[in-house]
Parts: sequence; C-alpha cells; structure tokens
Amino acid sequence: MILHGYFRSSAAWRIRIALGLKGLEATQVSHHLRKGEQRSESFLKLNPQGLVPALETDDGHVLTQSLAIIEYLDTLKAEPRLIPTDPVAAAKVRGFALAIACEIHPLQNLRVLKKLGAMGHDEDTVQAWARDVIADGLAALEITASAQPGPFCFGDAPTLADVCLVPQLGNARRFGVDLAPFPRLVAAETACKALEAFAAATPDRQPDAE
Repeated sequence: MILHGYFRSSAAWRIRIALGLKGLEATQVSHHLRKGEQRSESFLKLNPQGLVPALETDDGHVLTQSLAIIEYLDTLKAEPRLIPTDPVAAAKVRGFALAIACEIHPLQNLRVLKKLGAMGHDEDTVQAWARDVIADGLAALEITASAQPGPFCFGDAPTLADVCLVPQLGNARRFGVDLAPFPRLVAAETACKALEAFAAATPDRQPDAE
C-alpha cells in the first residue's frame, strides 16, 4: 500500500496510527501542504479533492477520507478491532471520532485558516479562532469520555476514538490550547502514547518531518 500524506496532517496521522495498530505497512509519499503540492495535477488524479490522506491499496484502488480508510483497514485485518462489533458501542465510538473529524478539525485546518487570513483577519485573530474551535469541541468530548471506562476513550483498548483524539490533542498543543480542563482526554492520550503504534506515528518521527 501507498499512503499519501504530510507529516503534520492530523488526518494522515490517524492513518499512520491505524496502520501501526493493525501491524500493516504502507510506503509513505509526502505532499507538502504549505507548498500546495496536494493541488498538483498528478495528485488531483488520485484525489480530486486535493486533500491528504489518500491510500493506494495493494490491488490498485485509491481510498480517501481518513475515517473511511480506517474502516477499510478494520475490514482488511479484523484484529485489533478499532470499531466495536456491538452496534451501540460502534455508534458511540464513531460519534466521538466524527465529532473530531467533522466538527473540530475542519474548522481549524490549514485551508480554513488561510481563508480567514485572506479575508483580512490578522494572525492573532486566526490563531484565537483555532484555539476556540478546538477548546469548545474538546469540552464536549471530555464529558463524553468521562462517562466511559478507561484507560482509553472507550475501555481497555484503543479504538477509532483514540486514533482521532491523539492527533487532535497534538493540534491543540500546537495552537496553544490549555488542556488542563480536559484530564480524562489527556489520560486517554497518555495510555495511547505508551503503545509503539502511537509513538511511531507522531509527526516528528516521519521521513518528511521539518
């Protein structure tokens, strides 16, 4: 498999974690987001959205959108399960992950922040926007996770929820969000960081890290 990504992309970070947990390998191809390489003609042929990640499978298919790719990996190799088999538990895990992937992350990603800058907002305002979006989203997830057993977001093993949470907390720190109000989320992150799959997926350990 070939994983098209960028070391700092939190969506690509999710895929690296999932691959590690599954014990699967993929060759990494970097597309520098700040240089606009994801908008190149060659990459747009793979993913017309011009977004990373994209995964080229062994049999030649191209998959896009991180959560869809992770669901594919969960089907490709059943263990360890990232999405529970129980329908209610699966819905709760997906709901947590979607709150990050669809509600928090899109509003603070590079594309949106550039738009805000282009609309005339200064850098301090743009950064404050990102911090507020992240903090508001994490506040809701803190309540959700606090109602679940640990040490991970949903029990004694990492799930799709943790795979999405860890990169989002990485983003939170990058934007200077105070994580003190979110002890349950930070505790889940700590449990994740003890696993090599999470440690090996961090941006600083990627071939294209700057």
